[in-house]
Amino acid sequence: MKHTLSVLVEDEAGVLTRIAGLFARRGFNIESLAVGPAEKVGISRITMVVPGDERSIEQLTKQLYKLINVIKVQEITTTPCVERELMLIKVNGTSSTRSEIIELAQVFRARVVDIAEDSLTIEVVGDPGKMVAIVQILSKFGLREVARTGKIALIRESGVNTEYLKSLEAKV
Repeated sequence: MKHTLSVLVEDEAGVLTRIAGLFARRGFNIESLAVGPAEKVGISRITMVVPGDERSIEQLTKQLYKLINVIKVQEITTTPCVERELMLIKVNGTSSTRSEIIELAQVFRARVVDIAEDSLTIEVVGDPGKMVAIVQILSKFGLREVARTGKIALIRESGVNTEYLKSLEAKV
């Protein structure tokens, strides 16, 4: 199972290297990694997606707390969260297929950010499922390049679980 970890760290040189080293020593692969400034100056938030079972993630969390610059670790996989990713995707697009590609992008609320004679570059923001879906749809035109950020996530203060609400809507 994939787990999402949100880690607050002191914003100092070498922190990310120590965390990545810890994962490497334990034989964990980091599938997604996003790092950026947090709400306080001098603090960064690292959002990671790692595969593993409950026990191994619990051990990893304990090991993270032993690192000197780690302030807080949250395993937020099952917690109601707002999750987003950013993806830029360059698609083959001739004058005959361009309008269809633009229409498909609009369905996904994506933006065309560059148009060349034989390609379009599209910006997509959304949850990881949206990224997979648009790649599948656009792949029939031929994908030239894909650049995708790691997942970022914040816990929903409202506590509303949108995945649960989506499942209820699907039943109706």
